[in-house]
Amino acid sequence: MTAPWAALAALPNGPDVPGLLLVLAAVLAATKVGGELVRRVGQPAVLGELLAGVLLGGSVLGVLDPSEPVLHMLSELGVLVLLFAVGLGTDLRALRRVGAMALMVGTAGILLPFAGGFAVARALGATPLTALVVAAALTATSIGISARVLGDLGRLQDDEGHIVLGAAVFDDVIGLVILAVVGSVVAGEGITAGSVTRSAFIAIGFVVGAVVVGTLIMRPLMAVASRVGDAGAVGVLALGFAFVTAALAARAGSAMIIGAFAAGLVLHATPQRHDIERWTTSVGHVLVPVFFASVGAEVDVPALLSPAALGLGAALIAVAIVGKVAAGYAPWWFTGNKLLVGIAMVPRGEVGLIFAQMGVAAGVLVGAEFGAVILMVVVTTFVTPLLLGMVAGPPRPGSGGPDDDVGLDELVSGAKQRPRRATVQGRHLGGGP
Repeated sequence: MTAPWAALAALPNGPDVPGLLLVLAAVLAATKVGGELVRRVGQPAVLGELLAGVLLGGSVLGVLDPSEPVLHMLSELGVLVLLFAVGLGTDLRALRRVGAMALMVGTAGILLPFAGGFAVARALGATPLTALVVAAALTATSIGISARVLGDLGRLQDDEGHIVLGAAVFDDVIGLVILAVVGSVVAGEGITAGSVTRSAFIAIGFVVGAVVVGTLIMRPLMAVASRVGDAGAVGVLALGFAFVTAALAARAGSAMIIGAFAAGLVLHATPQRHDIERWTTSVGHVLVPVFFASVGAEVDVPALLSPAALGLGAALIAVAIVGKVAAGYAPWWFTGNKLLVGIAMVPRGEVGLIFAQMGVAAGVLVGAEFGAVILMVVVTTFVTPLLLGMVAGPPRPGSGGPDDDVGLDELVSGAKQRPRRATVQGRHLGGGP
């Protein structure tokens, strides 16, 4: 266990459980305080949790060692809960409802940053494998952050808001496929057309199969659990299903997070979804900050401030912003505010951190490259609310009202009030009342 906390509770014989508890308490307290502080200045809580991890990490206070086995396992569980929440909030029907405009924005928002990020990383000396991971991190979109801001501004139900949400659903699905493909390449399969096709086929095939089979199995089981009368029965069954599906995804040769995401997709349409979201969010408030803090603790502050990291980070920030903003102009026939659409796709947030953590775990992102990716994630997430406020104008009367729904947005933004993403996607996009 890392100093100085371990020294306070070290046992002469046996494992240092008290030391671990002290470290965990420090992580939870620091991420809560950090999240609340940044939220007070209008930023999502995920940034405060990330910065808390940097502070607790080995290059500053030396409290948190993300490689410690128990903390590493808690971090892994945190990312599974996070991706399960992403799936719960994803309505695949939204792609069809918003049509070709969202599809074009989502596609361009993946291809442009990926190509630009790979070119920039290679030009600045990164290996092909490192450049691949860096480029993949640029494809992500943290829609929970933009959805909250657009909701506060009263723009979530406009055409622009519909396109952003639909494109984000597409990003969720394709981004996870990219993650699975990159993970296979990082694992040593090499960059060949065959390996990429095989990894993509496994990832997509597993999601489709899990949704079809899982729907047949889970709907009757969830109905039974809801009649049990135990308030936790539905949540326990749902999270257990997510863990089983994640394990099956790993056995199938894909990423565990693909399985957790697929489990969320299965349960999105169930009548018990809002109860599942509340229960998942309660668990996520403990586990997800451990993941974000662990990612932050991986940051080598001196390496982050090195000229190489700052140079690459600045280039990636430029590519990340320009690529997503340009994607907003992809549907040329759309007459609305294309700039608003593009800016809303800019934040990388929690999804970019997942890519970064995967690169670190595989030993592909180290030193300057990892610091540059973290810098890109932080800056794009910080600037998006400010830019959206400038482009969208002042909030409309009656916008940003209270909502007792919880889920991904609360885990990421820390907000107790947020727009009902599922409602916007599932009801308003369908033209219903």
